[in-house]
Amino acid sequence: ETDLQSMETSRIEVLETDLYVTKSIPNNYLQGSEVPFYVGNLDSVFEKHQKWQTLLPRVTPFYAVKCNNNLAVLRTLSALGTGFDCASKREIEMVMSIGVTPDKIIYAHATKPQSHIRYACAQGVDMMTFDNEEELLKITRGHPNIIVTHCMGSLLKRANELDLDVKGVSFHVGSLCTDSVAYRWAIEEAHHVFEQRLIGFHLDLLDIGGGFSGHGLEMMSKAINEALDEFFPADSGVRVIAEPGRYFVDSAFTLALNVFARKKVWSLPISQKGSSKELLLFCVWSSGLYTEPRYQSVIWGPTCASADRIMDVWMPELNIGDWILVDNFGAYTIPMSTDFNGFEKPTIYLVVTPQIWKMLNLKV
Repeated sequence: ETDLQSMETSRIEVLETDLYVTKSIPNNYLQGSEVPFYVGNLDSVFEKHQKWQTLLPRVTPFYAVKCNNNLAVLRTLSALGTGFDCASKREIEMVMSIGVTPDKIIYAHATKPQSHIRYACAQGVDMMTFDNEEELLKITRGHPNIIVTHCMGSLLKRANELDLDVKGVSFHVGSLCTDSVAYRWAIEEAHHVFEQRLIGFHLDLLDIGGGFSGHGLEMMSKAINEALDEFFPADSGVRVIAEPGRYFVDSAFTLALNVFARKKVWSLPISQKGSSKELLLFCVWSSGLYTEPRYQSVIWGPTCASADRIMDVWMPELNIGDWILVDNFGAYTIPMSTDFNGFEKPTIYLVVTPQIWKMLNLKV
């Protein structure tokens, strides 16, 4: 067993029935356990990939590993043919450990340690981003193919002086961007950079970045497709990729939290039903779903750190031993978990239907 395999704490269950999360909760956790856990739905990841192919057929996704590095998720996406956006030597190691080939990896980080660049080059990962001259100088030592990330002619000229092979243009409109106009503007700006091919580069790769939310791809894809057709038509010879992360995994995971302590601050219920700006959807297990009255509450994490105040929210009165289920919790959560104070990291349970299990030839 390799170190990477020993780090994987997931358990995969093939379900013959539907994948509603409350039917997938392990019974032993509902009786006496206090350790938090995730339930992840691999069918959801598959469905998101199918939707991406339908809405953005010209754009090859390179999944952002930093968003959720669960190996079962990586294996699922690898089986579906996606590429991978890696931000470090460790992430490159992870995806290559499951059989991903170097041509399916882009090393996309604005600031890269020199040793990580050397490792990427040694493994044959020759797609790398840069957005300043210092990164150019570091990359020069490895001589990989690279992707320019800013629309700056001076950097292109400097790369040419360093005899680097710039292959294309990359941009990022910002995480959770909901402005479809931003994509059109960025694609048009990238086109202007492609017009500078006369300085000696053969640019044939466009990376439209990440930032895609788990919802609303229909509106974004319409603007992206129209801009691509106008500035980079199918016969232009330009390959188009993107670096989605949250889109694939956000809705695929639900976190279950056990209430092991509580402290009453107010004794009277407040009749309001809470703000419409609540960020997370909570279901309370064993006390009922959305029971009334609700109370103004503060949810704290398990540690003694003052920063472990999660959020203020209106909730029904909870009892010790109740479980809180948090939907849409698969993005930028699992990789950022901590065992501070000695508390266990959540176990990860994964569910999948037999059809998807067989289709993707997944392994436990």
